[in-house]
Amino acid sequence: MREGPQAVAPAPTTNRSAFLVWLLAGSFVKVAYPSTKAYTMSNADPIELEKFSQLAHKWWDKNSEFKPLHEINPLRLGYIDRIAGISGKTVLDVGCGGGILTESLAESGAKVTGIDLADKSLQVAKLHLLESGLQVEYRKVAVEELAAERPAQYDVVTCMEMLEHVPDPAAVVAACAKLVKPDGHVFFSTLNRNPKSYLFAILGAEYILNLLPRGTHDFAKFIKPSELAQWCRDAGLNVSDITGMSYNPLNKSYSLGHDTSVNYMTACRKD
Repeated sequence: MREGPQAVAPAPTTNRSAFLVWLLAGSFVKVAYPSTKAYTMSNADPIELEKFSQLAHKWWDKNSEFKPLHEINPLRLGYIDRIAGISGKTVLDVGCGGGILTESLAESGAKVTGIDLADKSLQVAKLHLLESGLQVEYRKVAVEELAAERPAQYDVVTCMEMLEHVPDPAAVVAACAKLVKPDGHVFFSTLNRNPKSYLFAILGAEYILNLLPRGTHDFAKFIKPSELAQWCRDAGLNVSDITGMSYNPLNKSYSLGHDTSVNYMTACRKD
């Protein structure tokens, strides 16, 4: 079994100087991710799956822990549609969870498949289709496995807020590249790894503003844009755009912009 990234040591909580050293070290150290020479069918963290399974019944509650995903969903959808054009396209949503983005893609005229490894989340996604009346194919399957089954079958592949939750994110990138058609589009969104992202995405979002449950994210699994871009190039994807997503606590709103220091989205094109 593959090992995950070499984790940054847990944050020291009693010594301020030691904490600063830890934070800076975690920002600038090069994280050793596993090789992607062979696909793995077990690229899932049981702890991460359990986190989302426990919250599965809240996926469509817009005032729950998933409120931020509902609020950023129009931004994600608009970004994808502006670059790739969704209507009439075959789209794969990797790590679809309860189907928030997946249904929006279908509502915009795409033929959508959503995949995830969390049973309870998929059950919620399927049940919500009865409410929305949309047509979506949901499957419990690893992206690496689907890549072997359906290579070059999709016009657009999306993988949003998932890479920071798996042991081998580079393998997910490689599988997404295999699934998309030549000249097709692949989109990723994740969290940058630096002192600001720790302060905003973990301390701020999880401990001060309570936007997310504590323990949602692991700073050691955050991904620098340069790392993601390299994985994309290695997989035969050309990065065409990197856009930041910021949260304004004063008016409690999200916006897209040039600041990629915390949340960011990456758009790629298959060679």
